[in-house]
Amino acid sequence: MFNYLKLIATYLLILPASAYAQTQDVAAMLQDADNYRLQQDAALVASQVSLYKDGELDSTREYHVYLRENHESLVVFKSKAEAGQKMLMLGDNYWMLMPKSRRPIRITPMQKLLGEASVGDISTLTWSDDYQGKWLRTASVNNGKHHYQTNMLELSSATKGASYHRIELWLEQGSNFPVKANLYLRSGKLAKEAWYIKGERDNKTAVVSMMLIDKIQPAKQTEIKYLAVEPMRLEDKFYNPAYLSRNKNGDL
Repeated sequence: MFNYLKLIATYLLILPASAYAQTQDVAAMLQDADNYRLQQDAALVASQVSLYKDGELDSTREYHVYLRENHESLVVFKSKAEAGQKMLMLGDNYWMLMPKSRRPIRITPMQKLLGEASVGDISTLTWSDDYQGKWLRTASVNNGKHHYQTNMLELSSATKGASYHRIELWLEQGSNFPVKANLYLRSGKLAKEAWYIKGERDNKTAVVSMMLIDKIQPAKQTEIKYLAVEPMRLEDKFYNPAYLSRNKNGDL
């Protein structure tokens, strides 16, 4: 009896430590996965977003995203059809700046999901900072070209501004490269299925593009290509919505 009680006591002592260790492992996995998308604290990310309808290219847009610490991003719309538009994200606060509007327009996190692509969400989303993760199981994943052995994680939003309330994320075993993600709204509805494409940037393995399959409007698919990522830090004034609304023709 004594040995049995000792065994139970030992198990109860080990269990919290094991749970803590697993949490730490997941945190490290998410940090690794984030590093394949962006390594700099402050950077300019040039992106090309292509919308496909029923498999046919419908439109293409380009964006420059200026990122820095504390969940702050400025998205500059570079295509002629959207010239002059900007989107500013400061933590959980969001503004849209239009060329003909005198004031910045407050928008909600849900509005970030509207339009051809979730540019705002793509530019600010970091799994390691914005989500709490847990390991679910190992899984085999096939993207049509490659077969991956992965660890499947479940992520729950840790910030109010996260557009996706829950994410199922598959990371390649060994490297923690992101392979696939299912993106869920707060309502529980599956919004998008994301596939991450592996390539090289500056002689390092990186996510070079992403394909988003719209699960609400199945005929639509959005491809995001990361054309360039370079270290860059804008002056503080560019993260002030009042300044941006007064200086619509700023050189960005």
